[in-house]
Amino acid sequence: MQILFPKTQMDFKEMIMKIFDQNRQIALCAAGTTVALLGLGVVYKYMRQEKKLTRVGVVTQLLVHPMKSGKVVSVETAECLRMGLKYGELRDRVFSVDVQGRDCGDDVSDWLTRYLESDKAVRLVHFEPHLKAQRPSEKDPLYPKDEKVAYPDAAPIMLMSEASVRDLNSRLDSDVTVFQFRPSIVVSDCEAFTEDTWDHIQIGQVEMKRVVGCGRCLFTTVDPETGVITRKEPLNTLKNYRMTDPNQKTAPILGQYYTVKKTGVLHVGEPVYMITY
Repeated sequence: MQILFPKTQMDFKEMIMKIFDQNRQIALCAAGTTVALLGLGVVYKYMRQEKKLTRVGVVTQLLVHPMKSGKVVSVETAECLRMGLKYGELRDRVFSVDVQGRDCGDDVSDWLTRYLESDKAVRLVHFEPHLKAQRPSEKDPLYPKDEKVAYPDAAPIMLMSEASVRDLNSRLDSDVTVFQFRPSIVVSDCEAFTEDTWDHIQIGQVEMKRVVGCGRCLFTTVDPETGVITRKEPLNTLKNYRMTDPNQKTAPILGQYYTVKKTGVLHVGEPVYMITY
């Protein structure tokens, strides 16, 4: 004899359907979560690409130019800041643009004017952090818009290799030195002009990105020791074989401009690494 309990059967069926429906929702939610996690994993893997460091040279000189076009100060260590090198109270220089500066006073101006035998008054100014800096991107769109410099021509760091200068000297009657080109960082243990290919480099904890080649001007024909200007060499020779950057249409290239992406302290003797991903 079979006894049916319709209400109980109905309750049981509804319970089964509810359980099934809930499990389906849980399954769909789990599937969606899995897909989301997989997507995040792919993004994370993309964002966390392994950084590969390839040794390309070694720092042999760190050069600070406290006064624009003045004598260089060679140091063993220097802070590498967003606006250039800093050694103690000395900061690296500034270029025919609207940049503010603090006037150093009449006594300094009078001395400089007499020493330089100038018909016009010569005034010395220095840059302070709260003053208006220049934005290289206003002159060249290759530079990041948030980049600022004080008195350097275009970028906070200019790097070149000793090998590039040796290559140039092999073509000249009289040798020149790196000081004639006013770099911030001088590198050795590499081939001539390989710095042209170092798009992203690391020295210690400092990271820099290459922006553009340093186009050379008449100032390279001034002997930094004597102040004598020839107006010919080494510029003429450079023009014969170093018109290599289409962004510098009229100027030969020697050295590369860099922006600072990660600040830190630099030391002479540190290896230079090229960063790739």
